[in-house]
Amino acid sequence: MIRARAFTVPCRIAIEQSAAHFHAHVELDGDLAVHPGDRVRVHGDPVRVLFGQSVVFERTATVVRAGPLLRAWTRLAAYLGLTELYEVSFTPGSLR
Repeated sequence: MIRARAFTVPCRIAIEQSAAHFHAHVELDGDLAVHPGDRVRVHGDPVRVLFGQSVVFERTATVVRAGPLLRAWTRLAAYLGLTELYEVSFTPGSLR
């Protein structure tokens, strides 16, 4: 229950750096879901993508599944962090 499960899986990495897009996406083979508290580490050398380039390549990744306690803690921390986005005002006339 406390011990983390780790396994290695192939993955596909897509990176683009252009005027229209700036992103890096990792897709795990088998459409594995990543849950709160899980960790994913992609293996291999660092990648450099120049402006205007888009690259896709294959690597391996190690997925470490969170246990029930870490998963619950991560969900709670995310929920409490979300409250920082709320803006509350008690000034008169703010509800017009």
